[in-house]
Amino acid sequence: MTWIRDGKPPTSCGDCLAWGVFAGRYCPACAHARQRLPRGTCAGCDRFLPVRRDYCRLCWKQATLETAGCWAPAIEPFLEAVRHHQLFLAGLHHSVPAPTGPRLGKNSRKAPHPTPPVQIPSHGTAWVQLRLVDLPRDFTRFDRNNADLTNPLLVEARRRARVLGEARGWTRRVHTDVDRALVILLSWLAPGEKVRYSDMVTALQARWISVERTVQALNHLGLLEDDRQSTFDAYLEHKLDGITPGIRRDVEDWIRTLHAGGPRTRAHSKNTAYGYLNEIKPTLLDWSTRFHHLREITSEDIHTVIRSVHGNKRDHTAVVLRSLFAHCKKTGTIFRNPAARLRTGRKHYNLILPLHPEQVSLVLDAATTPATRLVVALAGIHAARNKTTRHLQLDDIDLGNRRIVIADINRPLDDLTHHAVLDWLAHRRDRWPNTANPYLLINGQTALGHSPVSNSWLSLIVRGLPVTLEQLRVDRQLDEALTHGPDPLHLAAVFGLDQNTAMRYANAARQLLESPAEQHHPDGSAGTQGSTTRPGTNRPTSST
Repeated sequence: MTWIRDGKPPTSCGDCLAWGVFAGRYCPACAHARQRLPRGTCAGCDRFLPVRRDYCRLCWKQATLETAGCWAPAIEPFLEAVRHHQLFLAGLHHSVPAPTGPRLGKNSRKAPHPTPPVQIPSHGTAWVQLRLVDLPRDFTRFDRNNADLTNPLLVEARRRARVLGEARGWTRRVHTDVDRALVILLSWLAPGEKVRYSDMVTALQARWISVERTVQALNHLGLLEDDRQSTFDAYLEHKLDGITPGIRRDVEDWIRTLHAGGPRTRAHSKNTAYGYLNEIKPTLLDWSTRFHHLREITSEDIHTVIRSVHGNKRDHTAVVLRSLFAHCKKTGTIFRNPAARLRTGRKHYNLILPLHPEQVSLVLDAATTPATRLVVALAGIHAARNKTTRHLQLDDIDLGNRRIVIADINRPLDDLTHHAVLDWLAHRRDRWPNTANPYLLINGQTALGHSPVSNSWLSLIVRGLPVTLEQLRVDRQLDEALTHGPDPLHLAAVFGLDQNTAMRYANAARQLLESPAEQHHPDGSAGTQGSTTRPGTNRPTSST
């Protein structure tokens, strides 16, 4: 303990210029800083004294005053803008208000109750204060000197944003950008208000601040009003242009139900909705020139459309028309379903042919990056679809027991896939050491969140390969049927195929094994129908 003699007059600290009564020449904080910090020339006030990250304690205090006591990385951008110093009284930065309750005993260990943090309103708020005049906010005119950094809503939002960033593995730069964005957007935000996306995007882009991470933080805090038009709505508005209003109303309701689901209707993927609408848009445009509503469509009109197309397109058009009119009949917008008895006959598939061994070798040679080698191994050895590969998580791989779970099937991990997984995990650990993303495949965008990679990114990393991932997957399943015999039950157990797909691969394998090229070898000897080896194939296989 440092003793201060009675009657000592107050003075100014030699380093931070704080006014107070000290035991020596410096205040306790500066005296402690002189013992642990190196001395140098301050980059802000150009004085020679103890510095931390090239700035003295007085400059740090001034920047802290302007940022309401934020953490160090968020204060550093304000240090460069310090042009003046506000003098202060020593010993007041960590002062504690006197307790208002009963005084505790001398030996009492009971701690005072902490002050509860400010609660940010959630989505379930009972009521909010509406704006008198709903005008857009111009965040581009934000001035840091006029910001209210003591706003309780801003203080709590910054604290919770730091917690969110630590949970998602944000880098120091992302932490700083999100903190700056919160200061810009929430400095003068009143309780009950929200920030509209259209108001903030221009201001953040002008300052090179990540809009995506700011949106994640505001969504987590419940302070974002997302007024963007969804890509699905924009797609519908573009695709349904030119269709008569009566037909357009039913088609739009059908597509939205197909995408989002409804009563006793399961939701389909967005690509399914896109494909269905693209398939029948020419038909809808033709009907719009002659009809005003789908109630006017007859069975003869449906058969006219079916007879105008052939092959797989004919089958797909029939499926789409049956889906459209079944929905209209279900919702009561038509009296009779003209496509109820529509039949296109049995669908004929082309014979599945195996890839040449040289093509498989070229794929392995072209896969040069860790991500590409892993994706090729999953598709070519385990017949994993693109969606399955993108949603594969770290918990699905058991390196100790050499097992991997693909499409809910626990499979052995072969040597090639095992080495590919180890190489990718090493690259992932070196590239994104702090990521909290649970998925196996990540990139620079998803490493800062919890979402899987996109299908376009997966297509980009395999661009330039001699064959596609779908061809590798199909060839792997056909290779299994050729190696172990055309048994659909075995294919269904190994790859999780449905009965129709398993029968298709089994029939293709049976036709290939019964072909003359398989029955008679060049040396004149007869081949075996149930041969367990595939000539020319050096691909590693995996079975349950």
